[in-house]
Amino acid sequence: MWDWAFTLEILPALARAAVITVEVTILGFLIALTLGLALAVCRIALPWTRLPISLLVELIRSTPLLIQIFFLYFVGPSFGLTLDAMTTGVLAVGVHYATYCSEVYRAGFESVPRGQWEASVALNLGRATTLRDVIIPQAIPPVVPALGNYLVALFKETPLLSAIAVLELMQTAKIIGSQTFRYTEPITLVGLFFLAMSLVSAWAIRRVEAGINRRYRR
Repeated sequence: MWDWAFTLEILPALARAAVITVEVTILGFLIALTLGLALAVCRIALPWTRLPISLLVELIRSTPLLIQIFFLYFVGPSFGLTLDAMTTGVLAVGVHYATYCSEVYRAGFESVPRGQWEASVALNLGRATTLRDVIIPQAIPPVVPALGNYLVALFKETPLLSAIAVLELMQTAKIIGSQTFRYTEPITLVGLFFLAMSLVSAWAIRRVEAGINRRYRR
């Protein structure tokens, strides 16, 4: 039976946990966007980095995120890298999804016509200027939907951080369930939180995509 009084009682705790989930998502995705772009640009600007970056990207993409979280949190101190659970979670999801974003950026760069590069050389533009003012503005708009998909995917991966005791939504729901022996209400509320925030994220992505496309057409 659904207990509405119990639901209202646990709602504030789950709301506070939702804030942590959103913080992990935003910070992790900012890392993914910036680091992914840096990896993609390095592949283009520094040809000698292509092989090591490709190997690094495949290594991270080919191993589960949960293992990477455990490695950073439990094995990292053996190498002098001691991080709290929240920082570990943000760094792990950020670096993991940075590898996926780098591949998206790379596809965007490859979609830019070769003539744009040749025209920049003919105009005697430097490599940095070419990337900043010519290539990146043309490469980013087409890949926004794919980047947005990874934002939603990253958001839905945050329950993995409960494995290292980050008090995000899922961990908080599990604690409430273990203390009260009632799991129906907390787990259902967690599902509804994720559904609502995923829909809001998808809507925001579409708005950003529409805004970028309008600006790009101008």
